[in-house]
Amino acid sequence: MNKLIIATALAAFSATSQAAPETFGIEPTHTYPRFEYSHFGYSNQVQRFDKTSGKIVLDRAAKTGSVDVTIDAKSVNTGYALFNQHIQAEDYFHTEKFPTISFKSTAVKFDGDKPVAIDGNLTIKGVTKAVTLTVTSFHAMPHPMLKKDAIGANAVTKVKRSDFNMGKNVPYVSDEVTLSISVEAVKE
Repeated sequence: MNKLIIATALAAFSATSQAAPETFGIEPTHTYPRFEYSHFGYSNQVQRFDKTSGKIVLDRAAKTGSVDVTIDAKSVNTGYALFNQHIQAEDYFHTEKFPTISFKSTAVKFDGDKPVAIDGNLTIKGVTKAVTLTVTSFHAMPHPMLKKDAIGANAVTKVKRSDFNMGKNVPYVSDEVTLSISVEAVKE
């Protein structure tokens, strides 16, 4: 009987000591997707989106996870209202017909317990392309103010505007665009 109790206790301890998937809700006031492009070769312009939502699920022990991000394309912020309207028009984001941009992961790659790359499908203007986000930094710790576990990361990839039916003014305005996202998320 004692052996059965010990075996049951060990099994329960083993089950609780293994990590399980954790779900984190994207924190919208500290998450900003940005895009950067060459403007006539004069300078690299950097614009951002102000409204992002989604979930990140990680099981760092099992080295698995998923990322699901939705960006409000109408929240594009160039710092200039007239230009915001210009790039929301049909030649670019066409936000009247395609109000959101999405990224849904297909695989998360780890180095140890940290994600280093996220493969997935990026959908812009109704066109979906496979991309890999390279994670340039990742940090997990209890949030000092919210008193909940939280994660933060920066990730980057490059795409061609023309692949998403947004090629107007190429080559004057570069076809290649660097997409980067700074994200913070809080455990649910």
